[in-house]
Amino acid sequence: MDFTLTETQSLLKDTAERLVREKYTFDERKKIVAADESYSKALWDEFASLGLLGVEIDEDCGGIGGSFADLAIVLEAFGRGLVVEPYLSTVVIGVGLINTADKGDRRKDLLTQVAAGTLTLALAHGEPKSRYSLEHVETRARKDGGDYVINGAKAVVIGGDSADKLIVSARTDGNATDRNGVTLFLVDGNAAGIHKRAYRNMDDRGAAEITFENVRVPESAVLGPVGGALPLIEAANDRGAAALCCEAAGAMKAVNEITLEYLKTRNQFGRPIGKFQVLQHRMADMAMAEEQARSMVYLAVDFANEPDAAERAQAISAAKVQISHSGQIVGRGAVQLHGGIGMTIELVVGHYMRRLTSIEKMFGDIDWHIGRFAAA
Repeated sequence: MDFTLTETQSLLKDTAERLVREKYTFDERKKIVAADESYSKALWDEFASLGLLGVEIDEDCGGIGGSFADLAIVLEAFGRGLVVEPYLSTVVIGVGLINTADKGDRRKDLLTQVAAGTLTLALAHGEPKSRYSLEHVETRARKDGGDYVINGAKAVVIGGDSADKLIVSARTDGNATDRNGVTLFLVDGNAAGIHKRAYRNMDDRGAAEITFENVRVPESAVLGPVGGALPLIEAANDRGAAALCCEAAGAMKAVNEITLEYLKTRNQFGRPIGKFQVLQHRMADMAMAEEQARSMVYLAVDFANEPDAAERAQAISAAKVQISHSGQIVGRGAVQLHGGIGMTIELVVGHYMRRLTSIEKMFGDIDWHIGRFAAA
């Protein structure tokens, strides 16, 4: 694998890092989190103007026609900045699903809107009883003339609180845990019969519990094959996990830099606490954890769009396990090395730890991915 950045990747890196450094300081982020909206629409428009929303979107749709490796550059910078905008739900998962499941004019229209910053997306798939079982879908869509009528409930829909369009999984055939019979529908986020309970997760990102009560959609709302959407959902889940690996790498790098600087400047007993050997050892462990994670990020990026489901599952699970483990070492270590102040909401270190903890739980936790890796 060639680790040298291309000209496009270097430009994306400079653009994303400068945006985070200049426009997404911790103080600015606190203002966004404290606002009524779950993200800054002004910043979202800026993401669009800089081309950051169209990284994997074709040029004829307003994007730059890049790869997941290009997208990873932006994701790492956003992990460093603890960006709360719905980039994961829209640009990673939403665009990925539309690219693989949709064809023709609708696909072009949707992707053009995403690249322009006028459309946000969210995958409404997980359910109260499903845990990490992607095939467990109790939400039903019954045929009624030329329409489908959707009834059911979705849990912890990332970005679902503000999404313009929801990509909803519903069972058109079979029992709740059958692999076959799951269909995806593109549904307006404020359609009649949709009820949302919006909230922020512990990492400050917007999410929602969503119920569907006799939500009527036309047959044209079907996204992908009727009854055969599960492979698409599994691929989207793996893309999401790979994206989180990239974010985690950026977060861990930032945490280690902040903590190292704190050890150099915080004085105790007449000298910097970084002079104490036991703290040096802890910092060394954190640095090693970051490096171990980074090596697995390359694996996740390489297999994020792998068409072979078994190979993709094994690689993504291996990366997610190591990166989640490294994130715990770095996040907990940073809080402990900062002492009591590390637990306060006023210090950014605690926010990094909350994000790294959330990353470990999203799209399958350590135990789930170890099990999937063993099965693969």
